[in-house]
Amino acid sequence: MALNEQDISAALQQQVALAYADKTPLNICAGNTKAFYGRTATGQTLDVSGHAGIVSYEPTELVLTARAGTPLSDIESALAAHGQMLAFEPPHWGVSATIGGTIACNLSGPRRVYTGSARDFLLGCHMINGKGELLHFGGEVMKNVAGYDAARLMAGAMGTLGVLLDVSLKVLPMPQHKLTLVRSGLSAADALTLMNQLAGQSLPLSASAWIDGNLYLRFSGAASTIASVQHNQPGEVLENDEDFWLSIRELQHPFFASKQPLWCIAMPQVAAQPDVAGDWLIEWGGAQRWLRSDAAAEDIRAQVSVLGGHATLFHGGDKSGAVFQPLTAGIWQLHQRLKKAFDPAGILNPSRMYENL
Repeated sequence: MALNEQDISAALQQQVALAYADKTPLNICAGNTKAFYGRTATGQTLDVSGHAGIVSYEPTELVLTARAGTPLSDIESALAAHGQMLAFEPPHWGVSATIGGTIACNLSGPRRVYTGSARDFLLGCHMINGKGELLHFGGEVMKNVAGYDAARLMAGAMGTLGVLLDVSLKVLPMPQHKLTLVRSGLSAADALTLMNQLAGQSLPLSASAWIDGNLYLRFSGAASTIASVQHNQPGEVLENDEDFWLSIRELQHPFFASKQPLWCIAMPQVAAQPDVAGDWLIEWGGAQRWLRSDAAAEDIRAQVSVLGGHATLFHGGDKSGAVFQPLTAGIWQLHQRLKKAFDPAGILNPSRMYENL
């Protein structure tokens, strides 16, 4: 007889409690589409894929609650039926992608810098901590509790602080219309300048990307607004632009096919280009920059740090060392304290983000 969702939740809680008692490391997974992201996972598999399904969805309230193992495709289909969307436009990186993995990695797509990140739309969550205790943070409204916003700590923690059971998210209406314009013959520096200039104007920008001398700008909004943009902004209209933005979001653009190490670099939007040899793709108005390069990790991180950014080794290269930017002493202590508070035995996704965490 199939287990109901309450039974599955209780079974997961029991597994974590037993692992805590035995000090057994656990590798939390569901769709497993993010297995390549971060350091190599270790430990006994804790499969949360069976804990799936939309718990509640109120289109008029723009709030959806779903279990962590729910496929992203199911959530997006339910929202689309009501003309709504996950505003942070999350990447899937595989057909089995789940909402839990998306939130755990705090993944956002092309729309991120213009509407917000996955973390920004997380209202609350149920989770199991490293002792097997069931915890509930936040709620289903934007302002529901004073004090620490503990739910959003789970976004980007990659399962190192707890096992997500369900999440509540703010959703938004889909734009009525969209348009992508392409401006050619721009250097990276020129593209960055232009992206920042446009960001300071009252324009309905919803995505931007520069690659191979071409700057792609997506605008989304009402029909009259988009018509005005097309009339006043230069650039060639990109037909079937959905395919282009999908290729960027899902890392399927030819740029990402190289066997060279791939770095994801977070930068201030106004920062200059780092002086690192390689091929670049710039998106998020300059806030996210992709680099294909054989340069040494130390050199890349040094150049990026000077400009106020940090670099993550995404694909290729040596992942036995630091994958994410090394933390300062103060920030490292905060991470250790949080880990100890939520997972005192260190059994949840150990060293997935940083060694010895």
